[in-house]
Amino acid sequence: MPWQKIDDYGSDGWSAGDFLWRARHYCSELEKGQVLFFQLPPFALPQDDIDFLVSLKPADSRLHKNISYRPEQDLLRGFSDSASEPRVHDIMRRYAAAVRNFVSLFLVPYAGKFQMDYASFRPLEEEGRDLPLHKRNDLLHVDAFPSRPTRGGRILRIFTNVNPSTDRAWVVGERFQELASRFAEPAGLKRFAEASGALRGWKRGLGTLGLPVADNAPYDKFMLHFHDWLKENNSFQNAKNGKERLDFPPMSTWLVFTDCVPHAALSGQFAMEQTFIIPVEALVAPEVSPIRVLEKMAGKALS
Repeated sequence: MPWQKIDDYGSDGWSAGDFLWRARHYCSELEKGQVLFFQLPPFALPQDDIDFLVSLKPADSRLHKNISYRPEQDLLRGFSDSASEPRVHDIMRRYAAAVRNFVSLFLVPYAGKFQMDYASFRPLEEEGRDLPLHKRNDLLHVDAFPSRPTRGGRILRIFTNVNPSTDRAWVVGERFQELASRFAEPAGLKRFAEASGALRGWKRGLGTLGLPVADNAPYDKFMLHFHDWLKENNSFQNAKNGKERLDFPPMSTWLVFTDCVPHAALSGQFAMEQTFIIPVEALVAPEVSPIRVLEKMAGKALS
């Protein structure tokens, strides 16, 4: 199956049964690289809010790429139409809160431990976008954030296709253990791992002097490099084996750890998304997390 369909949890919560066992099971499936699929959003997402967002015109604002919302700062970015801004802000605030509540109930082992990252509304058609190579969404990649290092935390993303009539098309590739076994060394993992020991000593020296220390661990540096390296690798992008196409219908929702599942958005317009950072200590299967896979290959700590 290209995804695992969830039938025992909906907008009203869990159906009868041992939900604690099932929550742990779904966490484990996600961490191993499974995509969890809901036919409808398992959280409140009012149709009036969707209709309003879909009706926005990019030419009328800075809606040049995404509307982004930072829940921890209650900050809206990427939108400057003063007449519509209060409602857009309110929609994104309520959306982020609804998804947060959903994750806390559906993925119980993560409750109270995750970090809330950005939410977004993606209004543009993915197919045919003219973007620089490293920013293209239609090339297979694993996620890493240049400005927000995770230090080994996992990147969990929840998407909903709010397009009223058209699927959102993805391609996904082999999961991280297989991906890393083939490409981590050619991509330079050894170089990043060898730098980790020197970096720790350098940081300790700066710390004793009371100087600020950079927050990017060797893991984050390698993952940012790996993100770009995969997009640059034509043989990987053009290979047919190990890839599956996923067509997400209107109003479907899917969950995926995008740091371990190579993915590309081929087409689709209008999607909502919320990102969470799950620390290693909250994971059900930490041994399959990218940082543990890479550390095992490198023979040393990368955080």
